[in-house]
Order: sequence, then structure tokens, then C-alpha cells
Amino acid sequence: MSSKLSSRSRGGAPVKANSKETGPKLEENLNIFKSDKFDADGFVNSKCNSLNEKEIRQLCSYLLDLKKASAEEMRRSVYANYTAFIRTSKEISDLEGELLSIRNLLSTQATIIHGLADGVHVDSLSITLPEGSGLSPDLDRDPSDLENWLIEFPDILDVLLAERRVEEALSTLDEGERIASEAKGNNSLSPVVLASLQTAITECRQRLANQLSEAASQPTTRGSELRAAISALKKLGDGPHAHTLLLQAHYQRLQSNMQNLRPSSTSYGGAYTAAISQLVFSVIAQTATDSNAIFGKEPAYISELVMWATKQVEDFAVLVKRHALASSAAAGGLRAAAECVQIALGHCTLLEARGLALCPVLLKLFRPSVEQALDANLKRIEESTAALAAADDWDLSNSPGVTRLSGRSTTSVTSQHHKLSSSAQRFNVMVQDFFEDVGPLLSMQLGGKMLEGLFQVFNSYVSMLIRALPGSMEEEGSYEGSGGKIVRMAETEAQQMALLANASLLADELLPRAAMKLTPQGQGQNIYKDDPRRRPSGQNRNTEQREWKRRLAGIVDRLKDSFCRQHALDLIFTEEGDSHLTADMYIHMDGNVEEIEWFPSPVFQELYAKLYRMSGIAAEMFVGRERFSTMLFMRLTETVILWLSEDQTFWDDIEEGPRPLGPLGLQQFYLDMKFVLSFAAQGRYLSRNLNRVVNEIISKALAAFAATGVDPYAVLPEDEWFGEISQEAIDRLSGKPRIANGERDLSSPTASVSAQSISSIRSHGSS
Repeated sequence: MSSKLSSRSRGGAPVKANSKETGPKLEENLNIFKSDKFDADGFVNSKCNSLNEKEIRQLCSYLLDLKKASAEEMRRSVYANYTAFIRTSKEISDLEGELLSIRNLLSTQATIIHGLADGVHVDSLSITLPEGSGLSPDLDRDPSDLENWLIEFPDILDVLLAERRVEEALSTLDEGERIASEAKGNNSLSPVVLASLQTAITECRQRLANQLSEAASQPTTRGSELRAAISALKKLGDGPHAHTLLLQAHYQRLQSNMQNLRPSSTSYGGAYTAAISQLVFSVIAQTATDSNAIFGKEPAYISELVMWATKQVEDFAVLVKRHALASSAAAGGLRAAAECVQIALGHCTLLEARGLALCPVLLKLFRPSVEQALDANLKRIEESTAALAAADDWDLSNSPGVTRLSGRSTTSVTSQHHKLSSSAQRFNVMVQDFFEDVGPLLSMQLGGKMLEGLFQVFNSYVSMLIRALPGSMEEEGSYEGSGGKIVRMAETEAQQMALLANASLLADELLPRAAMKLTPQGQGQNIYKDDPRRRPSGQNRNTEQREWKRRLAGIVDRLKDSFCRQHALDLIFTEEGDSHLTADMYIHMDGNVEEIEWFPSPVFQELYAKLYRMSGIAAEMFVGRERFSTMLFMRLTETVILWLSEDQTFWDDIEEGPRPLGPLGLQQFYLDMKFVLSFAAQGRYLSRNLNRVVNEIISKALAAFAATGVDPYAVLPEDEWFGEISQEAIDRLSGKPRIANGERDLSSPTASVSAQSISSIRSHGSS
């Protein structure tokens, strides 16, 4: 049980699964909770009795993930069917209006049929009441109150309608409806009189409705007058038509006000966005207030209001994109575009208090324009950095304290120990500026696109750094993003190390620090306040950051590989392409009659001299980042040794050549390998892989010698001898000769090595 919970809780597996797989799995997990007999206490006891505190915490985490997944599934389901729901509600509302009209028509038709059956004309009530009406026309008595009311009812309504006394007309109509209902219940009126009364009521209702509709459609009808007309229409039973008229009236008001708002070519995009946002969203807010006050929370009216408001937001977005965002997006003005979006979102968010959550609609409409500005901004960073790289002298210096970009001051985040060349400084400043005011971009879920874009721009910059390495031009086609850009060559080892310093500092510290602004901590924890469900969990956020840093490190590794490969080739081959490291240098030693001065071979002397020089440079360039330089030297040493291990021509000559490897050659080869292990161990860049490969090479050489029938260990000195010579070589090559009692140790096995030889080695290394 515990292992199952652990596997589920780690990494939030249920949440991260593919959506196609999550659906059935989520449905299966929730089935137990759907049962009417579900016992919450029993379920918890069955799961937790055998769990310790850690496992209970994991279970809670898993349940929270399941809750989030369920909420997200419900949200997607609602959004997927919301348009169909609104359309169906609108059709139902229209159908209700049509049914009301049919009812009125049927009522009128019934009245006509009754009138024809009784042979009476029922166009209007008459003082002369027909026989059998239930009201005796006895001229010897005064008419009753009901008779007087029936006679005066049409005239009263005519007067009220003519004088536009809406409330009194509604009260009179209600009274007529009441009397007709009572008469129908107790049969106090004949069918003819009752039908006449109902016809008069229907006609007056229609006339009043027409008057109210006409009034509501007038541009001058606003405020309380408009609300009164719409409310009266609703009381007449024509709610759908009344609600439509309300929306149309506010739309006319919006269009009238917008005619006075004309953007100019010199107007500031943010100012225009603020003005039109204030206008549009204030009208939408007032419309929502009026709709809720008159029609309440009935779904049909709410749906129509949402559809109408969405249409106004869409029209608003078109205007903002045309007059404010288009120019900013094309020019790469990411901050200007983000500011326009932020202004619009600020006004749109206020509608949520009135039940209108339109920010997702607005963000979806603005997203393409902001993405265009984002891409153009990244392109500008790439081109500006490339222009500086063409003239960069690759001399490291501290970044300036403050640099102005886009009209704002951006403070450099590099410390006194962090030095960059001019192109890297420009790249860093532009990236820091790029991540300013990222709130709107995160609201549009563009944080991932920003990181990916920055990754591609950094990849392009590192490709230029690789092109700055001498001899790397032939590899140009293998690197993406090079684009044929001209870049200044890094001629010296210090300049080439500066390329690595640029890339490593940007990837390890500066870019991740800038990207922290995409996290809730970098934005004051409020970037997800509009939709908390999009807030990434701490574990997911840390995983994403680690993955992004890992990808950045992968780009730097490309530069490392090119650097090490280029320096390894310089060590192994001459300018003419001949190899410094061949089998002949070992095989022919046994045929040489001259006295041998035991010392590491020149190629390995030069390898150590190069590493020694570079370590001095790295001590100044990689302050606080010594691990990077250690890994670099480790990789350079491995590159040379791996080349030797994989050089099939070398090993064919050693193992199957016309001349076998002799004792002196074996001893020299063994000394070279022990020398490599010795200086790598002292420099702290002896990796397990390097140690393994060196031992494998030694084993191959020993096996080749043993094939001649001679025991290799019988001809090789003790390991202490190799260690002493290796240490003497390290001291001499680094300028620290071994001293015994204040004098040079003449008994040293390397004492016979001439100063001229050492001088030539150093001279070769400097070149």
C-alpha cells in the first residue's frame, strides 16, 4: 500500500499524465465516491490504519492532486460545451416568446369564434349589454359598479396609453386580468362579455408593449427611464424581447460614445487602450447591472448577456490590435504590447464582480499579437548581440551598473567577480530587460514560450562563440542558429577561455536569475490571482526550472566540446596534418643506440603545459565557479586520451606492425600514461572515465608486448620510478624544480634533461 501511494504521490503522476489517458483513469478513481453508500470515515480508516505519518502526507498530496485534476476536467468540460449551452438557452428564450404570441393569437381566435356563434360583434364593449349576459339591462335601476367598470375600461386604457402613464396602465391591465379570472371562475360574465374583456386587455397590452419598445429604442432614453421601460415590458410578459432591447440600447450608447474617440498617428498606444477600455467596459458593467436588477439570475438572460458582452470584447480587441498592438508587435515592443494588455485586463477584471469572467476571452484574442511582439523582441536580442560579437575583443570586464533600455533603467545583476565580454554584457542586459513586466505574458500562459525563445536565442549566441574558435569554421554547418553571421576570432587561449566564461556565467547564474521573474516568488505571488488553478505546484515549478537549467548546460557543453576538440587536435597534429602521437615514436626507441633521457613524450608535456597555463587563466576568470574549469580540463584530457584509445592505426602498428613494441618503447608508453594520471590527479580532474580509459590503454600495450613472448613486468621498473619521474616532470614543466638541501637534486632520474628542451616545450606551448 505504501509503495503504491509513494509512486502515485511523487511527481504528481495523476496530474501530469496525458489528457487522453487521464480521462478514463480519473473516471475510474472517482467511481468509488459516486456510490450512494459511500462511507467517508470508513474509506479513510481503510486507507490510513496501516500508514505512517509520511505515507499519510503522501496520500493527502495524492488526493489534492486528484481534486485539482477533477476541477480541471470539469472546467474543460464546461468550456467545451458553454457555447452550445448559451445557444440552446437563447433558442429556449425565443421559443418562450413565440409561445406567448401563440397564446395571444389563440385567445383572440377564441373570442372571434364565440362572437360569431352568438351573432354579436365584439370589436369593443358597448354600453348595451346583450341578453343572457348575467347583467340585467333594467333601465329602472342604476348600473352596478361592475357594469360601469366594464363600460369605462377601454376608455380608461386609451387615456392612460395616450398620456404614457405606464405604471397606471399596468395596474389597470392587472385589474382587468383579475376581474376576468374571477368572472371565469364563478361564471359571473357570459362567454361573450368575458371574451370581449380579454380581447380589450390583449389589444391594450400590445399597444403598451409597442410604446415601450419604441421608447427604449430612442437614443435619448437612458438611465432610470430606460430601466423603467424595460421593466414594464418584462411585466407585460415579453421578457426575452425586453432583454434584447436593453442590450441594443446600451450598444447604441456605446457606439455613439466611441464616435468621439479617434486614435491619431501620434497617440500613445497605452493612452488609447486606457481610453477605449474605460469606455467599453464601463458600458458592459452598466449593462450587466441593469440586466441583473431587472431580470435577476435567470439562465436564459444571463446567457444572452454573456454572448453580448463577449461580442463587445471581441470588437474592442480588434480596435486595440489595430490601433495599439499592431505597431508595437511588428517593432518588437514587447513592453508596450504587454502594457496595453495589462490595461485592458485591469478593466476587464472589474467585470468579475458582476458575474462576467471575460479575461480568458480577452487573453485569447490578444495572444497572437503579443506572441508576435515576443518573437520580434527575441529576434532583436539575437541581432543586436550578433552585431557586437562581430567586433568583440573577448576581453572580460565588469558589467555597467545601469543601462537604459526601452526608456527604463535596468540594474545589472552581475557582481564584481562576474565579468563578461561586450557582446555577453549586451546579451545579459537585454535579457534582464526582456523579463521586466512579465505579468500579462504569464496571464496568457506565455511563460513557457518566453523560456523557449530565450533558450533559442542563447543557443544562437553560443553558436557564434563556437564560430569564434580558430579552426571551427569547417564545423559551421553542424550548428543551428549560426546563420552565416560574422564573428571575431578568439586567437589566444585567454580569449578562448573568455568564450567559455561568457557562456557558463550566463547559463549557470544570469539567465536562471532572470527567469525567476516567471515564478510566483518573482511576481509577488499574485500572477495567478485571476485563475489559481493555473498556479504550478512547488514540485512542478522546481522540476521545470531544473529541466531548463539542464538544457542551458547542454548548450554550454557544445562549446566545451568544440573547445576541447580544437585544442586536442592542435596537440596531436601539426599544421601540415602530421601526427605528433604515432606508434613509431615508441617502436623505434629500441633501435636507438643513444642514451635515453627518461621524460614524458613531447605531446604529453605540451598537454600538461597547456592545462597549467589554462588553470592560471581560469583562476581569474572563474572565481567562485572553479568546478566549471575543473570539468573543462577533465574533458580536455579525456578528449586527448580517448583519441589515442580509438586511433586504430596506432594500435594496428603496435599490435600487428612489422616491428614489435620493445622494452624501451613499452617503458616510455607506460611512463606517458602514468604521467597523465599523475598530473590529472594533482589537478583534481582525474575522472573515473579517464582513469578507466588510461588503464585500458596500458593493458592493451602490455598485451601487445606480452605477445612477443616476454613478460612485460620483467622489463618495467617499479611504479615508484614512474611516479618519481612524473612528479619531476610536473615540477620542471611548471617552473618548480625539485630541490634537495638547497641544491638541484642531481641524482634525480630527470636531472639530465636539458634546459634547452624545457624552453622549447614552453615556447611551443605559448604559440
